[in-house]
Amino acid sequence: MGSRWGVNRTVAQIHALLFLSERAITADEICETLNLARSNVSTSLKELQGWNLARVSHVLGDRRDHFETYKDVWDIFRAVVQERRRREIEPTLSMLRTAVLDSDNAAVAPDQNDPRDRRTLERMREVLEFMETGTSWIDEMNRLDPKTLIKLLKMGARIQQFVRGPVKPLPQPQPGESGGVLFEDDDTQADTDAEIQGETRSQPGERAS
Repeated sequence: MGSRWGVNRTVAQIHALLFLSERAITADEICETLNLARSNVSTSLKELQGWNLARVSHVLGDRRDHFETYKDVWDIFRAVVQERRRREIEPTLSMLRTAVLDSDNAAVAPDQNDPRDRRTLERMREVLEFMETGTSWIDEMNRLDPKTLIKLLKMGARIQQFVRGPVKPLPQPQPGESGGVLFEDDDTQADTDAEIQGETRSQPGERAS
């Protein structure tokens, strides 16, 4: 199942074993239980520790490292969300903010008179706004106790029964006539038509010169 989530199979197996184990276990016990090489187990444990999904504990009278993980699924969920934010979302937000808010100082500044540059900036602003809103929501959820969060989710589900409508279908791809554009709105098509007409009108003058 781990491979379906983009997780290395051995990493997923070890995390599942730690989650199901009633006590902290050693690397040797993991090797014996899962029939894995010690080097493979060591590498996978480091990966889990990097995701904050495995931690070392010590047992009195035993010098060996013992490993355990969160037993609450909400703690696991929050650990994964926080690490994915650090690795994926924050770098993306930084790039988008630089591209959108500091576009005038970019190596190749966008041309405000070019409809294609305006469309590109507008799309990037939409993505930035979406990601900032989602990140703020995640931060608020992480501040809540899991029991409180579950109550809010159940309450939201009950409210949605009165306000939600049918599931909104995704827009169907519409192949564009220029540049292979798959999704075009009316403004995009109007700008494209205007550009084509402008090029058509300029051709006779170019021939005359």
